[in-house]
Amino acid sequence: MKRRIIPYKPYLKELAKQLRQNSTLAETLLWNELKNKKLLGLDFDRQKPLGNFIVDFYCKELMLAIEVDGDSHDYKYEEDVARQSELENLGVKFLRFEDAAVKQDMPNVLREIEAWVMKH
Repeated sequence: MKRRIIPYKPYLKELAKQLRQNSTLAETLLWNELKNKKLLGLDFDRQKPLGNFIVDFYCKELMLAIEVDGDSHDYKYEEDVARQSELENLGVKFLRFEDAAVKQDMPNVLREIEAWVMKH
């Protein structure tokens, strides 16, 4: 199956780089579990531009975005819903985790990701 390439706005490339350099603790912890194909041999990108947005983690092979929702998302719920809907219309699937879950319950976060991958 050929991977679908989702074009993005060029200015997002620099912003994604800045986000990678200023990751939250939860993003760093999850990245340590996803990088170098540690999870089921899947290749994930961190702070990946897609369309008009940047997702926390993205697996091209599965068209799967993983988002870690911290305190800042409490005030951007409608924006997050619209953003996710727009990317889902492009074929991207989403898994969302609370910041606290990533920090305090990483084994279950990883089990949930693995279960989603096996199901899809």
